[in-house]
Amino acid sequence: MSTLAHTTMTAARPADSGLAGSGELDRYPYPDAAGAERGSAPAWDGSDTEIGRVGRRAAGNRGRGLHGQLVQQLGQMIVSGDLGADRPLVPEEIGQRFEVSRTVVRESLRVLEAKGLVSARPNVGTRVRPVSDWNLLDPDIIEWRAFGPQRDDQRRELCELRWTIEPLAARLAAGHGREEVQQRLADMVEIMGHALAQADTLTYSRADAEFHALLLQVGGNRMLEHLAGIVSSALHVSGGPAIGCDRPGEAGVGHHRRIVEAVGAGDGTAAETAMRQLLTVHPEVERVVPAPREH
Repeated sequence: MSTLAHTTMTAARPADSGLAGSGELDRYPYPDAAGAERGSAPAWDGSDTEIGRVGRRAAGNRGRGLHGQLVQQLGQMIVSGDLGADRPLVPEEIGQRFEVSRTVVRESLRVLEAKGLVSARPNVGTRVRPVSDWNLLDPDIIEWRAFGPQRDDQRRELCELRWTIEPLAARLAAGHGREEVQQRLADMVEIMGHALAQADTLTYSRADAEFHALLLQVGGNRMLEHLAGIVSSALHVSGGPAIGCDRPGEAGVGHHRRIVEAVGAGDGTAAETAMRQLLTVHPEVERVVPAPREH
């Protein structure tokens, strides 16, 4: 199947297609060069620095300004263990240390409480909660763990999570074949192949994230769809897929392409098998999951 230019594909997608809103990649459209042939190598405008930032901004809901910065600082300190479990958090002391108002402190602690990192009780105050209480599927916590001392555990757990849900998502997506879905998946594979040739890991990771999120969104299972943002965040952290289960390589691009072909053919078994093969490209995964079985 020939790959349409990204901007043309996006514009042609029906408004009522049922797909989620524009993906992150829509922020970096293909250049519309006059006379360019269909299927030419895609490229994004914008600096690499900006591309790297977008993934992290999309990863969570910290907000911006002093409030967002304080949530980031305190969240990283808690996840890294600098603020241990049951450690009291005194708003006045936090305000003085970080030179922010009590309102900013109060709002930041509310965000951290919603993530399960702290608890606030009358006559007890605000205290750090144990890891067992954290919302480990929160995109911000995924990011903080990925950059902290728990990064190895985070990598293993993300691989195990993806191995559990993504083969099923691929199977279900094959049962809901729609031309616009297959076209968008094919475009992501083309972008990944071009990025690999250019050694552009940031672009590769963004296309990779949209590919996997789309598979989770189109299978008709709303619980799996809810996990799409988590998988995208997992692939975005560190600016590339190294935190996930696959690294840029010809084998990985080939497995992505086979998933697209299986989805287009409505072959759920082949789609599931190709996804399992993709997720075992990374040598570390052999210690986590069994080798894929042919069905």
